Amino acid sequence: MAAAAVATGSVPVRVCHQEIVKFDLEIKAAVQDIRDCPGPLSALTELNAAVKEKFRHLRGRIQELEQMAREQDKESEKQALLQEVENHKKQMLSNQAAWRKANLACKIAIDNSEKDQLLQGRDSLRQRKTTKESLAESASNITESLMSISRMMSQQVQQSEETVQTLANSSRTILEANEEFKSMSGTIQLGRKLITKYNRRELTDKLLIFLALALFLATVLYILKKRLFPFL
Repeated sequence: MAAAAVATGSVPVRVCHQEIVKFDLEIKAAVQDIRDCPGPLSALTELNAAVKEKFRHLRGRIQELEQMAREQDKESEKQALLQEVENHKKQMLSNQAAWRKANLACKIAIDNSEKDQLLQGRDSLRQRKTTKESLAESASNITESLMSISRMMSQQVQQSEETVQTLANSSRTILEANEEFKSMSGTIQLGRKLITKYNRRELTDKLLIFLALALFLATVLYILKKRLFPFL
């Protein structure tokens, strides 16, 4: 019945009704934005200001529609429009209730978020403090390690110097031994030559002794022959 009255009413009534529906939809969308608002409170304040403005326009349009309804000549159209006005008022009250709930939920969410950020900030400070302590400890350990490495390198350098000195001494000893070996080699060669010479002389002496012995034996045999067998 109300829809029929609106459909058959005057142009201002239809326009007013359309504007009421438009503001109603805009308010619902704005209430949803408030419910989803992540913060901060300044953003929520801006959204609430926009919703208040839309409610002001909606209330004005409902009052205009109510005034138009009272000015209707036909009682049926008047009652239909008044019923429509009551429906819009109820819808506006429902939107206001939803608006309050959305604000409450948003403020709770923002408060929780701020508490979480505060706790995270404390945790971050604690973590930074722990990190600084850890870095200081790491720097101390690194310094200690570097000092230990420096001492080890100093020891290694000293050992290397001792090794080089030992090698130099060994090299001198080897050179001296080489010289001795060369001298001994010359002596050995000389001895070899003398031994060869002595061997040759021994062979000559043996040959001379053999010849002398043979001559002696021949002489003895000759003498024995002459004495024992003079007739031969």
